[in-house]
Amino acid sequence: MKVRALVLALAVTVSAFSFAAKSATASEVETATIEKQVTHELNMIPYVNVFDYMAFTVDANGTVTLTGEVTNPVLKSEAGNVVKRLEGVERVNNQIQVLPVSFIDDGLRFRLFRTIYGYPALQKYGVGINKSIRIIVANGRVTLMGVVDNQTDRNIAGIRANGVPGVFAVDNQLQVAKS
Repeated sequence: MKVRALVLALAVTVSAFSFAAKSATASEVETATIEKQVTHELNMIPYVNVFDYMAFTVDANGTVTLTGEVTNPVLKSEAGNVVKRLEGVERVNNQIQVLPVSFIDDGLRFRLFRTIYGYPALQKYGVGINKSIRIIVANGRVTLMGVVDNQTDRNIAGIRANGVPGVFAVDNQLQVAKS
């Protein structure tokens, strides 16, 4: 009798650990699926341009936190709306900031675009719809975000941006892709 009780208790314990491991694995798969869907939906928003940057995180509870800076207030609400509709997303924490409207910043954006993407070594990053170098301008301060192939391209982009008249500071946050 005691042996049966011991075997039964052991079986229950093993099945509980097995269930916990399966649910943890399922949670990781769900999170990866949500991340893939959110990436796709954010990339499909039609009026996102090189002057906007959006990022996100997904936690185990299905909460998606959106971050970044955009030039158009509609992008902030649109990003939140498309993510809310995804299956598996329980809550959206939209922390995207809308950059202030400024004619001076608009002029800087276009001069920076021409200076960076017009340089022969950096033209390859301007091909396609989603540019890999994002140019964020807020009150004359420039932040470069995105991914480049090597350290040289990262440095060239920072130097080119720093040489544009009217730029107060450049924060070069470009990441170098791992080979």
